[in-house]
Amino acid sequence: APEFRTLDSGKTLARFSMATNETYYDSNGNQVTNTDWHNIVAWGKTAELAKNLLDKGKEVLIEGKLSTREYENQEGKKVRTTEIVAQQMLLLGKKN
Repeated sequence: APEFRTLDSGKTLARFSMATNETYYDSNGNQVTNTDWHNIVAWGKTAELAKNLLDKGKEVLIEGKLSTREYENQEGKKVRTTEIVAQQMLLLGKKN
């Protein structure tokens, strides 16, 4: 479920993580599934849609751009992170 907030500037922001799965068969014929986790950020109307429509386990297609940024954490260390800035979302209607 997205973490949603309204900033002092009035802009709305939603943050959530999303898993993508890749399934294939190895050389022994065993099925292998790899799961990758992605950090998603949505702004404005896209953030509000995420807040109202997304929940854990919902299948969704996200279209956006990669964004890398640096910030200083609470210990004063520089942290570099890559996020997907969602520009469009499409609910796929299947729930796990």
